[in-house]
Amino acid sequence: MKLRLAFCLFFLVSSVQSQTLRIGLAEDPDILDPSLARTFVGRIVFNSLCDKLFDLDEKLAIVPQLATGYEWSADQKALVVKLRGGVTFHDGEKMDAAAVKFNLERHKNIPGSNRRGELAPVASIDVLDAQTVRLNLAAPFAPLLAVLTDRAGMMVSPKAASAAGEKFGAAPVCSGPFRFVERVAQDRIVVERYAGYWNKGAINFERIVYTPIVDATVRLANLRSGQLDFIERLAPSDVPNLKSDSRFRIAKIVEIGYQGITINIGKSEQAQKNPLGKDARVREAFELSLDRGAIVQVAMDGEAEIGNQWVAPDNSWYAKNMPIPKRDVAKAKALLAAAGVANPSFTLMTPTTSDAQRIAQVVQSMAKEAGFDVKIQSTEFATSLNLADKGQYDAYMLAWSGRADPDGNLFSFHACKQPLNYAGFCKPETDELINRSRSTNDPAARRKIFEQIADTIGKERPVIYLFHRHWLWAHSAKLTGLRTVPDGLVRVQGLKMN
Repeated sequence: MKLRLAFCLFFLVSSVQSQTLRIGLAEDPDILDPSLARTFVGRIVFNSLCDKLFDLDEKLAIVPQLATGYEWSADQKALVVKLRGGVTFHDGEKMDAAAVKFNLERHKNIPGSNRRGELAPVASIDVLDAQTVRLNLAAPFAPLLAVLTDRAGMMVSPKAASAAGEKFGAAPVCSGPFRFVERVAQDRIVVERYAGYWNKGAINFERIVYTPIVDATVRLANLRSGQLDFIERLAPSDVPNLKSDSRFRIAKIVEIGYQGITINIGKSEQAQKNPLGKDARVREAFELSLDRGAIVQVAMDGEAEIGNQWVAPDNSWYAKNMPIPKRDVAKAKALLAAAGVANPSFTLMTPTTSDAQRIAQVVQSMAKEAGFDVKIQSTEFATSLNLADKGQYDAYMLAWSGRADPDGNLFSFHACKQPLNYAGFCKPETDELINRSRSTNDPAARRKIFEQIADTIGKERPVIYLFHRHWLWAHSAKLTGLRTVPDGLVRVQGLKMN
């Protein structure tokens, strides 16, 4: 009898574990409110909690999710979106056109919203009927559909959001496949399957536990020991060994973002105390001192694609008129001599992550050969963002996870006085080009404009783009159905444990 009971208990525990997907994250997300959030790992968690109006497929094509279709007006200043019927939020409330209007207005107006800029061209929202909503634009806005594939397109329960107010992010209520259960800061986020999900046939787990583990070595150790089923951002140096272990699989995707060095050229008065900030010739010399291919091999174990723009060279929006420059130390020294700066010295602010540290050290060594004295300042990530926002830095090693439309990698970083323009770069002619690229839906016309933008930014160098990382995922060989979408986000639909 005792043996039978023990067997039953073991079977029950094993069954519960098999119904739980355990995911290791590289950081702890910030607030779980789509309007206020700004971290990459938060977007991973949101993909189980909050469906969006549209999503992306493996080729970055925009596909319907909560929407079923759309139509632009003839003047491109209105977008009519048809909604999926029968969708409910986790509190049982209907996800209809009125809810979409509430959410888009909340994204635009809630204090501290990080979606406000993304939806700035949306002047008003009209409910045409229960399943149809119209977005009225102040001017044509080509990136709008892509914007709605991310947090700006996520829908939360109007009833729950209104009741919780500023505390909503502590217990979000959305319309995704899983509902929020609990969060313990720096320890875990737990979500459970929502029985009323519109696409419930694609969901094969009862629960997901997200565990933030900053150290990549510890994340991998937890995967190897069976404490995790999936980890995001496997360390490049661990790829060879894990490949030989048949218990696990590795997935690799070229990111739609970039790794670069942002330079303070006008963010604050400190720019004029910084040799890089004062003279474009010094910035060019700094770029020519760097060998992107060697940086990728040494600092990233080859797990990245070199680049010199906000999109990768194999991206359809890459400006081919501005190819990747080769390292040229002699020319770098000549530029420094022409600028009258023999041994320029500056501080490179770097997040404390191991990959950022390695990149900074390789950059420091390479630049020294051209005469640069680069001092590395290791800074906690959130603190580094605050310092960059205040202009209290010379140069900043910064990675951006990227957006499907190139405007998401460009506008906020290079348009005058935009929130992520840490360089302080501002040229009216560049703003005019960026605005033109946003107002046309003709791909050929947009590509020509991006070539002009690349020419301007490539000469000024407010950001020296280095490479585009490989999103490296490692997971149990028993986990199947994983979709490798270049935004690096884990889609839980279709995942199952065999």
